[in-house]
Amino acid sequence: MSLRHVVVDSAAQSLEGLRDGATLLVGGFGGAGLPRAIIQAVLALGVRELTVISNNAGADADDLSLWFTAGIVRKIVCSYPRSAKAFAVAYRAGTVELELVPQGTLIERIRCGGAGIGGFYSPVGIGTVLTEGKRVERIDGRDYVLEKPLRADFALLKGRQADTMGNIVYNKTARNYSPVMATAADTVVFEVDEIVPVGGLDPECIVTPCIFVDRVFLGDRA
Repeated sequence: MSLRHVVVDSAAQSLEGLRDGATLLVGGFGGAGLPRAIIQAVLALGVRELTVISNNAGADADDLSLWFTAGIVRKIVCSYPRSAKAFAVAYRAGTVELELVPQGTLIERIRCGGAGIGGFYSPVGIGTVLTEGKRVERIDGRDYVLEKPLRADFALLKGRQADTMGNIVYNKTARNYSPVMATAADTVVFEVDEIVPVGGLDPECIVTPCIFVDRVFLGDRA
């Protein structure tokens, strides 16, 4: 029986099938765990009208700010857009839509998308604009808002190591949302710092198993 092999030659090759109007999950918490080579490759691909689901909207460096400057994002779903001047300019100009989601709610919505769960009830945001237009239920005397799952066409993620089957190890807290995001997209792409043969990773250290991973490439290969 042949082993599953997911390694591709470049960031550009890892994005095969990405089209205008796609929804993208993008890992990273600030600069930690940010798939920078993939971000550049998406920009070079020339796709537009993207919906982006991420923790933040960049911080005016080689991050998601590049996408807002280029005008390729139609909507972003995130919890912290305030550090990104390029996003702010686009938002005030009315060229990009923002769905602001509390951080814990954001990751739980993604987890539901990966687990095939139809949503969950949360007390977070009750009585604020964050719940406007959403279904609210009273449960045991307390109001809860229905939060629906999030899924994407592509998840663009960063790991420290992968083996040639696509098992992933992260660099400490740089894993952030990536293990959950890897469960919630049709195509899951990892940019990594090192690729080792099967058996080269301690099984006890593997965080994202290969069953969730479609493509892996070395981060220095644009």
